[in-house]
Amino acid sequence: MFGYSFGELGSIFAMQAFSGLILFSVFLLMALGLAIIFGQMGVINMAHGEFMILGAYMTYLTSHIFQAYLPGLFSIYFFVAMVVAFIVSGAAGLAVEWILIRHLYRRPLDTLLATWGLSLMMQQAFRTIFGAREVGVELPQWMMGALPVTDVIEVQINGLFVMALTLLITGGVALLMFRSRWGLQVRAVVTNRVMSGAVGIDTRRIDRLTFGLGCGIAGIAGAAFTMIGSTGPTSGQLYIVDTFLVVVFGGAQSLIGTIASAFTISQSQSTLEFFLSGSMAKVLTLLVVIGLLMLRPQGLFVLKVRK
Repeated sequence: MFGYSFGELGSIFAMQAFSGLILFSVFLLMALGLAIIFGQMGVINMAHGEFMILGAYMTYLTSHIFQAYLPGLFSIYFFVAMVVAFIVSGAAGLAVEWILIRHLYRRPLDTLLATWGLSLMMQQAFRTIFGAREVGVELPQWMMGALPVTDVIEVQINGLFVMALTLLITGGVALLMFRSRWGLQVRAVVTNRVMSGAVGIDTRRIDRLTFGLGCGIAGIAGAAFTMIGSTGPTSGQLYIVDTFLVVVFGGAQSLIGTIASAFTISQSQSTLEFFLSGSMAKVLTLLVVIGLLMLRPQGLFVLKVRK
């Protein structure tokens, strides 16, 4: 930090804070789906990043279809792509839960190994279908450019869109979990699976829908990811460790904890990356989080249960 004036430091922190908000948006969208799956089902889904990339590839295909056949509607293709990404990723999640995951409940290490193998299979499938090279999407014209905040600070329009999308999805998940009958059943299963089954809740159906919803949200995260980065067969693995870190640090069963954790980790990484290398920023952030988890292993927020 030496060699910078206070004004320059203020501008640097403001720009890095905005970059951190974009990273926070991707972390939160990824972590929301993973928190739902891991928090309710106890399934360690190592293929969660690949479901994100599946959504990204669906966005890539949708953009090309609109460019080729519906050029006049290209400006709205991303909204269609989000729906497609959610449906395809969610349907794939439902299929994976029925074929694989349902046989491995209460066996967390087995789910870890099985989903890790699934992630390798999905990566190879992406490599075979879309090629090994990274691909990108063309942004609509209204997403291009930046808005000047001050003489030295500019805010990218596509970054603002990703943040707005994150707020919308987070609000929708919160309403679904805390203001719907299905959300009430999910929270009941989280609290006491045996008692929930005894009062007539179909816990298997809840598990399947929950896994599908989590994978569908990962697909939307993949659609958002195309706005800020290129997509490759292994791109999902770059975010899976950070996503698990967000979920565990915030508290696996807490939506507020996931939001707080994603914000803390993304802002820390973004600020440190300016003054250090990207790898050192990740290492320091990881060390701090591990130290805090040693003091508070249950995470920032804990689901309180009456006994």
